[in-house]
Amino acid sequence: MVRDAEIEALVRAYARPIFRAAGLPEDGVDIVLVNDQSFNAFVAGSRLFINTGALMSAETPNEIIGVIAHEAGHIAGGHQQKLRNQLERAKTMAIIATLLGAGAMVAGATSKSRGLAGAGMGVAAGGGEMAQRSILAYQRTEEMTADRSAITYLNATGQSGLGMLKTFGRFQSALSLSGAQVDPYRISHPLPRERIANLEVLVKKSPYVDKVDPPALQQRHDMMRVKIAAYMGGQAAASRLMRKMPGSLASQYGAAQTSYLFGDLAGALAKTNALIKVQPKNPYFQELRGDILMKANKPKAAAEAYAKAVSLDPARSGLLPVSYGQALMAVGTPDFLEKAVVQINKGLARDRENAVGYRHLAQAYGELGNIPAADLATAEGHFYSGAYKEAKIFAMRAQMKMKRGEPGWIRAQDIINYAPSGKKK
Repeated sequence: MVRDAEIEALVRAYARPIFRAAGLPEDGVDIVLVNDQSFNAFVAGSRLFINTGALMSAETPNEIIGVIAHEAGHIAGGHQQKLRNQLERAKTMAIIATLLGAGAMVAGATSKSRGLAGAGMGVAAGGGEMAQRSILAYQRTEEMTADRSAITYLNATGQSGLGMLKTFGRFQSALSLSGAQVDPYRISHPLPRERIANLEVLVKKSPYVDKVDPPALQQRHDMMRVKIAAYMGGQAAASRLMRKMPGSLASQYGAAQTSYLFGDLAGALAKTNALIKVQPKNPYFQELRGDILMKANKPKAAAEAYAKAVSLDPARSGLLPVSYGQALMAVGTPDFLEKAVVQINKGLARDRENAVGYRHLAQAYGELGNIPAADLATAEGHFYSGAYKEAKIFAMRAQMKMKRGEPGWIRAQDIINYAPSGKKK
């Protein structure tokens, strides 16, 4: 998983109108960035997962918005629950076929008929194949339904569906280049050419077919792409992408990012300061400035940059106050540690599942000598990392030093009582 305030804010900006059009609560769907270079997105529960590879490969916001619209179609259509129901039906089909096959095999063995016994084995195997094909056919139908829903949402928000066609065209090109022979009945998604054929008429009929992304949104998208390229692909990947955008703000941003990541801190700071002159209200330029100053061992100056980032951030990310708190902690004096606790708690109030944030909070409390609060923050960090055994140990430690019934004691008890789904405490 990848956490980044800038990228998360942009993807949420893409998703917000689509979710509204789909009748989904804007804050009811978590968007999770996955560190994977492939072009993919998928839904699990109320979470929408998007690969960084998709974000970096998509040349326009519209392509990603089309992907989000498709996944919103799955969520709004309740496809996961329907698939679970279909799996149960398929399981029943397979069980019946297995029992029928077993009956035929027993009858064949009893009558000493090899043919009948062999037929029984065929019935059992065929039943499993039939169940599998039934599920795959159902999934292909749901994919087509989600595609059509996506076009509905795009039209409702005044956006083009050409990005979806471009995405499926990319998949078709990759399939053609691979030379793979695909059995269309043994895959969970329709073939890209089928999806293009089904959507092309709908896309071209839309009054918004020629609508392009606003320049400011395209600029943010380009900056996101070069940032991902620098962090995930290294200097060469970022340079390749920047050459396609010569002289652009995104290219300058990519140059600042690569200088920072690969050790030229003075150059990175100069480039970032130049960016801030162009867009003084951009919170992510201030965030980068804070990152550079932290790496240069100038925590007080870094804290000032992060403070500006927090104040300028319209998305109210929980990550930026935590970064601000880290810089305050690095200054190390008691007054700065107190301020760090305030900022990190502010970030965690916005982003409750930030396990790393709790670890920093635990350190700040520990340095201030507040051991019960440090133990509880450590418990929270383990809890949101999925290390429930360790979380319970630290929650019990925290409780021993707290008054029964106070808020911290109650939260510690919640952690102690927690049992993951399907498991006993």
